[in-house]
Amino acid sequence: MAMMRAIGLMSGTSLDGVDIALIETDGETIRVERGHNNYLAPLGPTGYRGYAEDEKALLRAATKDAESVVRPDDRPGRLPEAEAFVTRAHAEAVEQFLSDNGLTPADIDVIGFHGQTVIHRPDHRISIQIGDGQALASRLGIAVVSDLRRADIEAGGQGAPLVPVFHKALAEAAGMEGPFGILNIGGVANATLVDSKGGVIAFDTGPGNSLIDEWMQEREGKNLDDGGRTAARGRPDEQLLAWLLTHPFFFRRPPKSLDRNWFSHKLAGQLSTEDGAATLTAFTARAVARALDHAPEIPTRWIVAGGGARNGELVRLLNYHLRAEIMTADAIGWSSAYLEAQAFAYLAVRSMKDLPITFPATTGVREPISGGVLSRP
Repeated sequence: MAMMRAIGLMSGTSLDGVDIALIETDGETIRVERGHNNYLAPLGPTGYRGYAEDEKALLRAATKDAESVVRPDDRPGRLPEAEAFVTRAHAEAVEQFLSDNGLTPADIDVIGFHGQTVIHRPDHRISIQIGDGQALASRLGIAVVSDLRRADIEAGGQGAPLVPVFHKALAEAAGMEGPFGILNIGGVANATLVDSKGGVIAFDTGPGNSLIDEWMQEREGKNLDDGGRTAARGRPDEQLLAWLLTHPFFFRRPPKSLDRNWFSHKLAGQLSTEDGAATLTAFTARAVARALDHAPEIPTRWIVAGGGARNGELVRLLNYHLRAEIMTADAIGWSSAYLEAQAFAYLAVRSMKDLPITFPATTGVREPISGGVLSRP
């Protein structure tokens, strides 16, 4: 199949900004180049459009208003305002990206637009990613694939995680063999586990950065625990950790996914800033370790991506609890920061070609299905 140039856009549950990545793919293979440690990595520029504090406040308010949603098309409270903002911010991000890289809309075949998740309740057939795909396509003059979770949700799947099919294609291009895991730590953490026969399962493991970020915002007015330095100075509350890990989510067999609001940083409210950060960081790491209860084969190595890959204390804890070789995506020539954006570019091409993007072993849908809504300029 012919290669297509696709841009992927990702605004995650950490609410920090828009990640942008360009890849070339035919929906199955990915054009790659030799990276660090002789691994193969997607070839293409990346970019970022951060959210200002007032923009983050709007998204947090919209996420809270989304708690009253009962139907997929409901937009209560500040959701309409937030949806218009998300669409505008993504358009601005793409326009700047094209300018920075000497590209025009005619150079791009399709954009994969994830939108901003404000609520994820797959058991109620609801998962809302705000953002207007048609408005984005009309403004940019480029075809857009959006609403990538809905078809899976409507077919009885979890609607998440969506990236495992890209993880598998990337690992195959790099010549990786199982058993290994690819762990993406955004606001929520998700894992793709590949066994020694090439079989794949994937699921959310638990909280990622969101609880830590919210804790630091409340206690220090900071967006994150830079490098995990605050957590490294504290001691985790073992009693609270033991209680947190009794949440029913951890006992459910995969495929499974969660909403970022299922857990609250306020549970650590009586702790010092350092001890609270240590407890929440340990919670993320131990939740990943608990995920191995459901692994058909224990990974001997892990590739860690997402914002959590830059948290040195979290990576240290993963090394301790997983008892396996831990490598960040950047260390092997992949992109910790932009792996999900690259994935949504890949998914957009698969959607355009009616190739499946979700599978029984990744979302629990009955059979492999495609998804996404195509909007043309």
